[in-house]
Amino acid sequence: MITELLGTGALEALFPNGIYRYAVGGILVGAATALIYAGTGITAGASTFLESTLSYVSAQERFQRYRPSRDWRVVFTVGIVAGAAVYAVVYQGEPWSLADSAWATDVAPWRLFVGGTLVGVGTRIGKGCTSGHGICGVGSVSRTSIVGVATFLTVAIVTANLVAAMGVTP
Repeated sequence: MITELLGTGALEALFPNGIYRYAVGGILVGAATALIYAGTGITAGASTFLESTLSYVSAQERFQRYRPSRDWRVVFTVGIVAGAAVYAVVYQGEPWSLADSAWATDVAPWRLFVGGTLVGVGTRIGKGCTSGHGICGVGSVSRTSIVGVATFLTVAIVTANLVAAMGVTP
């Protein structure tokens, strides 16, 4: 069906490594999200990881509201990082040889820092991260998340095209 809509060439351009790994990844993410919700009644999300982790060492009310869910949030976030590491080792070679791996980047460290800071601020303002809104919010038909995801995508596409048109490189 997708092939008829896009054409074979467009499908290959969008998914140069094939669609299989993306489909399997999407199914696994969706199943894990549903499992977490069914088991805890809490929507999965990593953007609250810092605040929930701070509840271990801070008595502030802001952080204490995460006490009931902080343990699984730590496991959840560690699982995300561990999953990426396993994928890198299995499919992309040794992650400890940074020069030739997918773990290397040409992006300047200051840009990574500024970008990470902006993403962190954005997740607090937007009450969640793009993937949380996209997977959990859209999956639960939250109007706020649907509008948020449409906004995220629009801003990202426009920004990427503007940056590319200005000739900015890493």
